[in-house]
Amino acid sequence: MENKSKDGSGRQTPEPDQMPGHDRHHRGAHHRRRGRRAGRLFDYGELRTLILAMIARKPSHGYELIKVIEERMGGHYSPSPGVIYPTLSWLEDMGYAVVQIEETARKRYRITAEGEAFLTANRAAVDELLTREGEPDSVPEPLIRAIENLKLALRLRLRRGPIEEASARAIAAALDEAALMIERC
Repeated sequence: MENKSKDGSGRQTPEPDQMPGHDRHHRGAHHRRRGRRAGRLFDYGELRTLILAMIARKPSHGYELIKVIEERMGGHYSPSPGVIYPTLSWLEDMGYAVVQIEETARKRYRITAEGEAFLTANRAAVDELLTREGEPDSVPEPLIRAIENLKLALRLRLRRGPIEEASARAIAAALDEAALMIERC
C-alpha cells in the first residue's frame, strides 16, 4: 500500500506543527502526530520544542534540562540522557541551538536566531507545552515515593549478584501479595 501525502507525491510530509526535518528521520506511522502515544507525556517533536523553549528562557546543560523537566512534571516524567542529548544534538544540527563550551568542558546550549524564529512561528504549540504539567490525575506523593523505593531496592539487590531460587520466590511472593492488596484498594 503506497502512502500518499496531500500533494500526491508519495512522500510523507510533517504536520504543520512539527519541526522541519522530522519526517526525514522518523518515517514510521507511530511518529505521525495524531495525539500522544499511550504512556508518553510528549511525542518526539513536542519534546524538541519544549527543550528549545527552555533554552530560549535560560541557556542550559543537558542535566539541568532533565531536572527542570522532571520538576515541571511533578516527578511524573523524567527524560533520560539518552533522549535529552540526542535531542540537543539535533537542535544544534538544525541550527536552532549552539553550544558554548565552559571552562569545566561542560556544554551549555543556547538558542539561535533560527530557533527563535521557529518558536515564534509555533507560539501556540510552545505555550501549550510550557503550561503542560504532569499526569492529569496526579499520583499522590507517598505512592510515588513508595514506587521509587521499590525500584531502587530491586536495582540494588540485582547489582549484588545472582539471586538464589528461594530468594527469588520470596521476592515474587511479596510483590504478588502487594499487587493483590493494591487491587483491593
